[in-house]
Amino acid sequence: MIEELLMAAGGAGAAAVAYVGAAARVVKQYERGVVFRFGRLHGDVRKPGFTMIVPGVDRLHKVNMQIVTMPVPAQEGITRDNVTVRVDAVVYFKVVDAAEALVRVEDYKFAVSQMAQTSLRSIIGKSDLDDLLSNREKLNQGLELMLDSPAIGWGVQIDRVEIKDVSLPETMKRSMARQAEADRERRARLINADAELQASKKLAEAAHQMADAPSALQLRLLQTVMAVAAEKNSTLVLPIPVELLRFLERAAPTGPGSGQHHLYHEPTVPPRSDAYGAGRAAAQDAIEDLTGTSVEPAPHEDGGG
Repeated sequence: MIEELLMAAGGAGAAAVAYVGAAARVVKQYERGVVFRFGRLHGDVRKPGFTMIVPGVDRLHKVNMQIVTMPVPAQEGITRDNVTVRVDAVVYFKVVDAAEALVRVEDYKFAVSQMAQTSLRSIIGKSDLDDLLSNREKLNQGLELMLDSPAIGWGVQIDRVEIKDVSLPETMKRSMARQAEADRERRARLINADAELQASKKLAEAAHQMADAPSALQLRLLQTVMAVAAEKNSTLVLPIPVELLRFLERAAPTGPGSGQHHLYHEPTVPPRSDAYGAGRAAAQDAIEDLTGTSVEPAPHEDGGG
């Protein structure tokens, strides 16, 4: 009798161990368990840890709740300004409701991938080339909103969308390079012109200052001599401006006993004299000899009376 009881207890224990082994499940920390009983959603979502199901009746599905990084294949499209480009992107998303992700959509990863490709092509058609190249932050936000709207009903949350690369045709790259080069050349010319304008203003101010103080010209000339002599040249060519000679002439005394001579004289025109009038009359007589003088008829005299 006792042996029969022991055998029955051993059999029940073995059956219990087998049942527990078939019913026991372990859900990891980054997972959630969804139980279907006879094909219907049963109970709440199972949290991480040890859990039990009914073998043969319940079926446990584990859903990964980690952030998924999904690359979007490169999509070729025509921008709003009629430029053909190829754009690829990457989508970061995660499951926030495990039951909805299993019930609402057949394969939420595939659904998000297809929606991302469609939205990317739509963004390409609505944007200009300059926006794709320089205003990506705004396009990323618009693409994220387009993906997040349907994904909310699938129990999926779009965390971030980034446009990775924009591929342009070679002809467009060369055109953009020429445009950038021309723009830089234009800015360089404007900078040079502005520098010339500022330099001319400063030179004009210096000229006025030297005109007010003529000795400044001589000081400037001496500074030039010192700058050239510092290079230890064997030959020194120094131009002397006429203004310097005039300055020296004005500075030198002009009295009869000074013993100084003028360095520079302005050409003078001698005054007219009587010889000028005599020469002019002689020239007029020569012209009359060539053309002939006018002869007046002699007066007639009456006969003897």
